[in-house]
Amino acid sequence: MVIPLAKCFFMNKLITLCLTASFFSVGFCTSAQQKSFVDVSGLDPQTKPGNNFFRYVNRRWYDTVKIAADQSGVGSYSFLNIPQKKLLQNILDSVSQAKNAPGSIEQQVGDFYRSGMDTGTIDKRGYQPVKPVLARINAISNVPSLLQFVVTEYKSGNRSIISFGVGPDNKNSAVNIAHVYQAGIGLPDRDYYFKTDSATLRVQQAYKDYVRKLFRLTGSSKAEAAKDAAMVYDLEKRFAAAHKTNIELRDVDANYHKVAVAALVKTQPDLGWQNLLSGLGAATDSIDMAQTAYYQKLDTLLTTVSLDQWKIYLKASTLETYAETLSKPFVDAAFDFNKDLTGQAVQKPRRQIMTEQVDSYLGEALGQLYVKRYFNEDAKKRVLSLVNNLQKAFENRINHLDWMSDSTKQKAKEKLYAIIKNIGYPDKWRDYSKVQIKRTQYFDNIIALNQNDYQFQLGKLGKPVDKTEWGLDPATVTAYYNPSVNKIVFPAGILQYPYFDFAADDAIIYGGIGMVIGHEMTHAFDDQGARFDKDGNVKNWWTKEDFQRFRAKTAQLAALYSSFTVLDTVHIKGNLTLGENTADNGGIAIAYDAFKMTPQGQSSEKIDGFTPDQRFFLSIARIWRVKTRDAFLRTYVNTNPHSPAMWRVNGPLMNFEPFYRAFDVQPGDKNYKPEEQRVHIW
Repeated sequence: MVIPLAKCFFMNKLITLCLTASFFSVGFCTSAQQKSFVDVSGLDPQTKPGNNFFRYVNRRWYDTVKIAADQSGVGSYSFLNIPQKKLLQNILDSVSQAKNAPGSIEQQVGDFYRSGMDTGTIDKRGYQPVKPVLARINAISNVPSLLQFVVTEYKSGNRSIISFGVGPDNKNSAVNIAHVYQAGIGLPDRDYYFKTDSATLRVQQAYKDYVRKLFRLTGSSKAEAAKDAAMVYDLEKRFAAAHKTNIELRDVDANYHKVAVAALVKTQPDLGWQNLLSGLGAATDSIDMAQTAYYQKLDTLLTTVSLDQWKIYLKASTLETYAETLSKPFVDAAFDFNKDLTGQAVQKPRRQIMTEQVDSYLGEALGQLYVKRYFNEDAKKRVLSLVNNLQKAFENRINHLDWMSDSTKQKAKEKLYAIIKNIGYPDKWRDYSKVQIKRTQYFDNIIALNQNDYQFQLGKLGKPVDKTEWGLDPATVTAYYNPSVNKIVFPAGILQYPYFDFAADDAIIYGGIGMVIGHEMTHAFDDQGARFDKDGNVKNWWTKEDFQRFRAKTAQLAALYSSFTVLDTVHIKGNLTLGENTADNGGIAIAYDAFKMTPQGQSSEKIDGFTPDQRFFLSIARIWRVKTRDAFLRTYVNTNPHSPAMWRVNGPLMNFEPFYRAFDVQPGDKNYKPEEQRVHIW
């Protein structure tokens, strides 16, 4: 899931997103089949459940479904929810054509949508909107004025060599402090600058071509554009060399360094931290420098890279930031680059793009309209009861762990029952009244929204943490856990079929939204979440021996997933996906235990020829139904902390004894694991 530019640098870096299903045109089952909630005719009798359960449940769909030309995948998981987006489009089409009261959320949402739909005006302006920014870059005369440009632009959403945010202090989670993170690169992560396989080399070249096109579109000669693009890439590669890898970023302790600003003035003199923070409007005497090596490198590069080269880099970064909000040639250049990362063949329709933009920049305003029009309030009560049932099931599992001492179990249960539960939508909505949205000025609206969001986030600095605040918009089809406030969130968007349906039997519900709930609860106890106490502080609550046993078990899980081949010789990165894999394994186990507490879970009555247990597992396989383009999957494996959909099904089930019993999995089946090789954590 892409966090909007206006938000991504402020959200706590440890928020763990479930990134659950999106509802494409090919659904869980047809309306005729929905009564039983299992598409029996879609099961593949030629695939043994013990060989590949994902394929057993989804093969017929997988082999026949077509990925739309404007999409990188189809099915569920982290893709855009087409039916969901159509509901939002209906709202936007309606409010954008109505006469709304000035300053109302209907006016803001409708006029922002309308401004982005006015491609005629956008194309007519060309790159005129960014010319003043490029002129300010030309006027940079020294390092202090360079840094002043960087911080001024940062507040408008034009982020380059710094990444600044406000969020809870890991050591004192009741208070918001300033954080800075590594930045400066245009490729998905640092490894793309150093890998030499053919797929990565294609991406590197595509990125250089993209930067070259941007320079050409703003008047550079062919030779000059090529030379400048190469220089930008080389400078970014130097940044990347100082970056931590995605796996290294998972180490909670190694990515927290609270330091006095006065000390930074001495160790990083050229960055001028006092002036830099003053320019950001951040009144603070200390910051958490999450990745210190990057800022040490940046301090050196400020004076060893020529001012002319810095100007070229900042122009490239600015054009990349705004390309998709400018005229069609810029939009096309950005899309051409992204094609190499996603495999998407054609651009999405403008209505869909603008629906995503409104959801990104005015998410809680659009969310209010969505909840009012579409959300069933009874779902909130039903899901809360499910959450409570799964909490009891999780407590029972903790009580019966054979590797954890009683003292640590007590602390784990205290944390479990301290989890804050947010369901449906926030108790208080975000106020966007300070933003003036104009019907004919799309670029200016983007700037205004970025500036408003910056000030909103900056206003939290030094203030108590608001534990009622949401990190995602209520119309989003996802769920998440935030360790800094020990909170799970299930937005209205996910509380619908196939995850949740009042008419479904418990096997389907617990295998759907139940698994998602269990997944998010388990994040409180994955390799990262386990470092935080019940109040959201990074504080050890384990005995030394228990934590060593926990680490040994997570290492086994990482090794198991690293053995799974996704494409050609590309394997899952077990250490990158460890938190999500732990949550998947725990989520299924907890949901199953909670299901077994229900009348259906304790019965043997078959529906459509399947036992309750079998229906539970069929539901799990269906909610992760997805098919992607290879290019997207390759990028995904390199950068995403979740395993690909097939292994979110097959991976946990090969560790789970009730699945073996339900489908008679035997030695010789491809996904059979002897008991001693099955990984059990929670």
